[in-house]
Amino acid sequence: MEQCIAGIDFGAPSEQVARALIGTLLLVDGVGGRIVETEAYDRIEPASHSFAGPTARNGVMFGAPGHAYVYLSHGIHWCLNFVCREPGHGAGVLIRAIEPLTGVALMQQRRGVEPLRQLCSGPGKLGQALGVSRALNGASLAAPPFALAAGAGQPLVVSGPRIGISKAVELPWRFGLAASPYLSRPFR
Repeated sequence: MEQCIAGIDFGAPSEQVARALIGTLLLVDGVGGRIVETEAYDRIEPASHSFAGPTARNGVMFGAPGHAYVYLSHGIHWCLNFVCREPGHGAGVLIRAIEPLTGVALMQQRRGVEPLRQLCSGPGKLGQALGVSRALNGASLAAPPFALAAGAGQPLVVSGPRIGISKAVELPWRFGLAASPYLSRPFR
């Protein structure tokens, strides 16, 4: 079990992992970029898919840290999450946005030609641009098709409330690269 990948301890609480992922390079089959926005989720709060316990849909969240949890949002968008904490706990980090760097033409083809700034500026857009599907659910982040690498320098990370939820909205578990033009929504 790979718990530490690209210098990030996926066994840590999801809010720590979500902050640590900012600036990390993420590739799926050689396509991707710099993670600029994440959200943390944990079974202790009602906005998490794991709140009510394990199901067929969310079972991967209760598995080993350092694996992908992929789910279909609103019946149309595949969303990519990274499992955190110890097996059995039920926590993860939603990858909300990246700065596209590698395989941009393929990402634009998958999304339809879009301005670079909007190409991966939300979890549904990111999933489509990276070719994320249910087939990646449960895959190790330490092996192909995934590649994670530490980013350069120490990024300035901002935080605030998560987006698009109606429960546990008071938790400041959305993290982003300060002033990045690639965010799904600016931080206030």
